[in-house]
Amino acid sequence: MTTHSNGTRGKVKHLLGTARDEAPLRLADIDCSDTHGVHRHHALEELASSQERLLELQTRLFAEGTRSLLIVLQGMDTSGKDGTVNHVISHFNPGGFTITNFKVPTAEEARHGFLWRIRRALPRSGHVAIFNRSHYEDVLITRVKNLVPSDVIERRYAEINAFESELIESGTAIVKICLHISYEEQRVRLLERLDDPAKRWKFSTHDLIERGHWDEYQVAYELAITRCSPKVPWYVVPANEKWFRDWAVTQIVTEALEEIDPRYPAPVLDIKALRAQLQPVG
Repeated sequence: MTTHSNGTRGKVKHLLGTARDEAPLRLADIDCSDTHGVHRHHALEELASSQERLLELQTRLFAEGTRSLLIVLQGMDTSGKDGTVNHVISHFNPGGFTITNFKVPTAEEARHGFLWRIRRALPRSGHVAIFNRSHYEDVLITRVKNLVPSDVIERRYAEINAFESELIESGTAIVKICLHISYEEQRVRLLERLDDPAKRWKFSTHDLIERGHWDEYQVAYELAITRCSPKVPWYVVPANEKWFRDWAVTQIVTEALEEIDPRYPAPVLDIKALRAQLQPVG
């Protein structure tokens, strides 16, 4: 998952590569601090100029009204999912996107199949939807905590692949991003939450319990990413450097919208007659 780039737009796929099922994935082999040769000042310059481009593409998607984009964000605690969401949505018109944070299933959700609540949050035609955590929780935490039998997990990999293929065929493009931080960086960020009164509310003792399962989560992520990437490969984004994380995710989303290439509709209008009606009276 690595070549180098000078940070020019359109290079992210070649820069990060994508995780596919042809090759085993070992997250330990991916340097969480690797910025792939992208210079911080170039990245910040591109971030500053990206808002207009993303807004244009989103507006075209909304105006076209026939296709949609789903952005799936996964990552360990403190990997920056919330920060990434806040950064990405700052570029969008709020009328054309939704954000869903998938937490522990409610009693109603638990009575249905694991994809039931996911389907209810899918983007409408012309919209962008961001999943902060997603259907992948049902092959991640459920595997680590042994919440369901192993054969159920195996079936879910196939169900996820079929579900995502169905979305693609129906006109929804999917971008799947795993924010990859190191064990040490997580320790630093958890300490920052404890030490900063403005961040302390984010700290939960549950975070430490989950941290105790770090190795099991790494294996669960490796399996999920490898088993669920035939048509929709994952991007594993090194996320120790927040500026690189924000730059990379912004470029990935921009490139996804550019690949959709939405077009403004061409309504049949009598421009001359309509202009005449708008001329000043007298």
